[in-house]
Amino acid sequence: QVQLVESGGGLVQPGGSLRLSCAASGFTFSSSIVNWYRQPPGKERELVANITPTGRYTNYADSVKGRFTISRDNAKNTVYLQMNSLKPEDTAVYYCYAVGRWGQGTQVTVSS
Repeated sequence: QVQLVESGGGLVQPGGSLRLSCAASGFTFSSSIVNWYRQPPGKERELVANITPTGRYTNYADSVKGRFTISRDNAKNTVYLQMNSLKPEDTAVYYCYAVGRWGQGTQVTVSS
């Protein structure tokens, strides 16, 4: 069955960096668009970034452009989200989404 497993979240100070990973299985990963979403406390889930199957094209929310980078390794069935210059407003649960399925999420907290 389809599985998406996020990892790499944690507590980081403002200005810091984290790299999230989404390990996928149970579907043809190399043919699938993969998305990162996030849900801040008390707010709706929002799209952060996505990447096409070959990684040629990426798309970012305006709020993260220039700070976050999405990438993928199709040999490892894994998508990454490199997050730099983190801000308190980046605090959220981050979710991987592909082929109509969600991962369980990973918590990112940006606080001093």
